[in-house]
Amino acid sequence: MDKPQRATADTIAAVATAAGRGGVGILRISGPLTRSLAEGLIGSVPDPRHATLATWVDAAGHHIDQGLALYFPAPHSFTGEEVLELQGHGGPVVLDLLLRRVLELGARAARPGEFSERAFLNGKLDLAQAEAIADLIESGSEAAARAALRSLEGEFSRHVHALVESLIALRLHIEAAIDFPEEEIDFLADGALTQRCAQLQRKMDDLIAHARQGCLLREGMTVVLAGRPNAGKSSLLNALAERDSAIVSATPGTTRDVLREYLQIDGMPLHLIDTAGLRVTTDDVEGEGVRRAQRAMQQADRILLLLDDAQGETAASTALLGQLPSSIPYTLVYNKIDLSGRTPGICAGQDAHSTDSGMALAVSAQLGAGLDALRDHLKRCMGFQNAETGAFSARRRHLDAIARARAYTAQAGQQLQQKRGELAAEELRLAQQALGEITGEFTSDDLLGRIFASFCIGK
Repeated sequence: MDKPQRATADTIAAVATAAGRGGVGILRISGPLTRSLAEGLIGSVPDPRHATLATWVDAAGHHIDQGLALYFPAPHSFTGEEVLELQGHGGPVVLDLLLRRVLELGARAARPGEFSERAFLNGKLDLAQAEAIADLIESGSEAAARAALRSLEGEFSRHVHALVESLIALRLHIEAAIDFPEEEIDFLADGALTQRCAQLQRKMDDLIAHARQGCLLREGMTVVLAGRPNAGKSSLLNALAERDSAIVSATPGTTRDVLREYLQIDGMPLHLIDTAGLRVTTDDVEGEGVRRAQRAMQQADRILLLLDDAQGETAASTALLGQLPSSIPYTLVYNKIDLSGRTPGICAGQDAHSTDSGMALAVSAQLGAGLDALRDHLKRCMGFQNAETGAFSARRRHLDAIARARAYTAQAGQQLQQKRGELAAEELRLAQQALGEITGEFTSDDLLGRIFASFCIGK
């Protein structure tokens, strides 16, 4: 793979365990000075891949700590370089003394994600696998952890590589036809080429669907509860969160700020946001709450617009639709049906599988009626499936890259229909390059810097 190469003449070190006190603390070293650092710290280089009981000492020969030393010679290590891991006691003072001693011996403090970056640059991982490490560490559910592990093991990358190989094969066929125009057979007129383009698009659609599931598992869905004061937004937040997170009062305008709750629906992470009631007010504090509610709606994946069903349709409730961002889909939620007598669930005349704005459900946040239908609706809105088998971790940049590759492939198919072989080949080259951004075959240093800077130090 055509990865960017970067000189790594320096040796890096970092504490790999979380900050704070713990039973075990780990310091990791990688680079060409690793062997000499081992001799300076513990007096010798441990046997490769064997846990060795050792005592590390400072410059004056005083003991810093005692623990296990693990040495991994290049290239058979996580980073592909000489690596030493020291596993001692997890006190912050002890680990700080150890790190200071390692820096005195010639190492430098590692940047966030630099160990994983070196693993990528040295061909031990591709970029999608490296990102999966961070996703695994940050996973907020069992399903997300399993998906990240699948990506780390290379499942996502294998799908991408298979598409790249198909693109290359199709490019070779087209370019051969361009290079040998004197042949009696017009290869560009062969309908099989456009069929192969269409087949590639279908495979990319399947990959987008799977990657979207991975994005959901990683990032979750952001849902804003909006509506007039006393519509039951805070009660619904508490009901879905299954705890008393928000203050509920009969006094209108109780919620003045944005309140966030994180929960899961069958493994799908959900960021639920309660907001101030939407109305014109002269109260400065409540007015700021309304402005924050409007900003939250602009950033949502979906809005649940709550209406007080006990009051019925009013001019004020109808006017709320005009205050919603036009680009954000919404769902009408008729609340307080324990007072109105409406049947819980999807409202009559509404398609249960619709994900378009205008979907309506009836619930009682007080009694919990209709909440299962609401949960199912939210999963459908995001295309979330319960089945974990085959799911892998993915990011929004991956979705963007696959979508661009699909668009280029569709353009290639159109060029083939018009027998424009050179243009079709160029579109396929761009599609291949877009997919290469996922695994790091075509990746700028700026993008690498942004990706690895988001990792934790020591990884």
